[in-house]
Amino acid sequence: MPYPIEKKLVVGISSSALFDLKKEDKIFRRDGLEAYKKFQIQNRETILEKGLAFPFVKRFLNINDVYDEKVPVEVVLLSKNSPETGVRIFNSIQEYDLDITRGVFTSGKSPHVYLPSYNISLFLTTDQDDVNKSIDLNYPAGLILKSDIEDDDEEMELRVAFDFDGVVIDDEAEKVYQAEDQLDAFHDHETENVVKPHSPGILADFFRKLAFFQKLESKKKEKDPDYNKILKTAIVTARNAPSHERAINTLEHWGVSVDEMFFLGGIKKKRVLEVLKPHLFIDDQKSHLDQDLKNITLVHIPFGIANKDN
Repeated sequence: MPYPIEKKLVVGISSSALFDLKKEDKIFRRDGLEAYKKFQIQNRETILEKGLAFPFVKRFLNINDVYDEKVPVEVVLLSKNSPETGVRIFNSIQEYDLDITRGVFTSGKSPHVYLPSYNISLFLTTDQDDVNKSIDLNYPAGLILKSDIEDDDEEMELRVAFDFDGVVIDDEAEKVYQAEDQLDAFHDHETENVVKPHSPGILADFFRKLAFFQKLESKKKEKDPDYNKILKTAIVTARNAPSHERAINTLEHWGVSVDEMFFLGGIKKKRVLEVLKPHLFIDDQKSHLDQDLKNITLVHIPFGIANKDN
């Protein structure tokens, strides 16, 4: 029996993140709302090109193919389109055989207020204003940055990578670093509190629920060495020893783990991401989101002390 939505891992996706709507957005900005509506209605049977989040969404929904009895994950469309112009969005969803059946059409208003209604653990959008409004309410939203994405249809493993401070956990330790502007003060604070788990960050719910599937995948692999895992999770953090131990202790306290964890200690994250090639990399600092990276959907979470002036 399928899970009720309250028990699912739910991702919200904007139409402009799922599909390439640059042409349509240009019409809206140049010619206005009525011209945009007319174009969308006249082209409702014209299938949209894939957007920046499409590779992630396709693989995320593939989790249901493995755990099909429960249908444990879901994607909900959150769109500023009107119901009439939104027909083209759902026609494109059906053409690409994406199992997305729930949607919100707000006719120009920000849909962020409906995140709790659909139990959404992460809202992905290309609209900075929608993200800011979500974060102001402590809702889990991320801005997809423009990057060069080409999907490999033959490769179906889903790889999701997270920054740690300000994303998986709150910004408590980051505040110490910012206040002192010293790495030693940060390490001292983390060493003194090594056995105290960090408080959850704004994406902790998404991270922990995804980690649950990672754990199931690892168990499947243990029982069957020939099993091809469909999910890989990673943490890519600027931390290094001795601050690494509190991070590990926090995950153990939460009862979760990741496949790979990188303590970089000042090395640019790009050097790891180019090898790991996650379909989603989530960080609270734009300086760590190098838009020259190819085939990685980069997501900025404007949360916490690192974004106080944004």
